[in-house]
Amino acid sequence: MNAVSKTPLTGSIDLVEPVIEVADLVKAYGDNVVLKGIDLKIAKSEIVSVLGASGGGKSTFIRCLNLLETPKSGRLGLLGKTVFDDGFVSGVDLAGMRAKVGMVFQRFNLFPHITAAENVVLAQQLSLGTPEDAAIANALRLLDRVGLSHRALAFPPDMSGGEQQRVAIARALALKPEILLFDEPTSSLDPESTLEVLKVMEELAEDGMTMVIVTHEVEFARNISDYVIFMSEGRIVEQGSPEWMDDPEDPRARRFLSSDK
Repeated sequence: MNAVSKTPLTGSIDLVEPVIEVADLVKAYGDNVVLKGIDLKIAKSEIVSVLGASGGGKSTFIRCLNLLETPKSGRLGLLGKTVFDDGFVSGVDLAGMRAKVGMVFQRFNLFPHITAAENVVLAQQLSLGTPEDAAIANALRLLDRVGLSHRALAFPPDMSGGEQQRVAIARALALKPEILLFDEPTSSLDPESTLEVLKVMEELAEDGMTMVIVTHEVEFARNISDYVIFMSEGRIVEQGSPEWMDDPEDPRARRFLSSDK
C-alpha cells in the first residue's frame, strides 16, 4: 500500500474543534469492565487506527462511538454535541446520529434476499426518507465509486466477501456520513478481497473522510493513519503518530507488532 498524503491533526487537536471527543469512557457488562477510562480526540478528516490483540476492547470502543453500545460512564461528544454524559444519553436522535456517524461491520450485514443496489437504496429510504428515483441514482453512483457498477443486480450470497464489504461501504456512504467507523472490515476476507476493500478505504482517506478503523492490517494502519492507538485490557497503552510503531515503549504493543512481522 502506498502511504496516503495527509496533514496530521491530532497533535494540534486543541486548535480545532474535535468531531469525536471521548473523556474517561467506561463500559462494563455487569462486573466485567471492558473499557477502563478511554480518552481520545479526533479532528475532522483525521484517520485513526485502533490496534490490539483480541479481547482488548477495540470493537466495544468503536461501537460506543455511535452508541451501538451504551457506556457506563464518562463523556462522548460527536460533531460538536454531547451525546453521552456520565451515564446518560443526552437527548440525541440516534437514527440521525448513526447516519452521520456511519458503521461498516466485520460481517457486512447486508440483506441477502435483495440485490446490491436494493441494499443501498433501502438504507436511504429507511434512514433519510430519500425518494425512490433519487435513491436508485445515488446507489448506482456509489456502487460505481466502489468499483461494483457491474454487480448492482447481484445478490449478496452470489458475491465475494470483498464485493459484499464494498457494497456495505457504499450503503454507509449513501447516508452522507461525516464520520465512518470500521470494525475489522477485512478480518474475514481472503487476501485479494482484502486489497479491494483497503483500496476503497484509501480513496475515502484521500477524499478527506474522517475514519476510525479497528484493524489487524498493521501496515495499512501505518500507511493510512494520522494517529494510531494500541489497546490492551480496556485501556489505550500506546498512541501517537504512526512513527511510534517503529519502536513501541509498551511491551504488549511491542509483542503484538513483532508477531505481525
